[in-house]
Amino acid sequence: MISSVAFRQMREEDLNQIMEIEKKSFATPWTYDAFYNELHTNQFAHYVVAEVDQEIIGYCGLWVIIDEGHITNIAILPEYRGNGLGEKLLLAVIDTARELGAETLTLEVRVSNDVAKGLYRKLGFQDGGIRKSYYTDNYEDALVMWVNINDHKR
Repeated sequence: MISSVAFRQMREEDLNQIMEIEKKSFATPWTYDAFYNELHTNQFAHYVVAEVDQEIIGYCGLWVIIDEGHITNIAILPEYRGNGLGEKLLLAVIDTARELGAETLTLEVRVSNDVAKGLYRKLGFQDGGIRKSYYTDNYEDALVMWVNINDHKR
């Protein structure tokens, strides 16, 4: 049983732990440099980490441009999945997006990722369209989903 989870802004010193989560979660993981650049050069980027007992167990990336937010990536360590932590993390990021002035959020998800699609739909995301051959590892299509966060209920 997980006692409590804390959320905070990602820092550069977190990147080695983030890379471990990334490698365990994705067929085509982002590079250390990609995350470094997100933290230091992308003025639109905001990253939130989830911690359990001071261990980073997940993270989520968010870009906010004017009043539109975009979830860039979200991952939870495999051994922590199925405990509602992804939902809590995404809710924390929705709150962050709202605080930064976003009115809507979008994301892409693999059409085969039923678990993630279920979570997003639970939180009010709706299907918006298909990006053909979006994923470079196997050319799988991505489902674009969106939500109006001003209508979102916690």
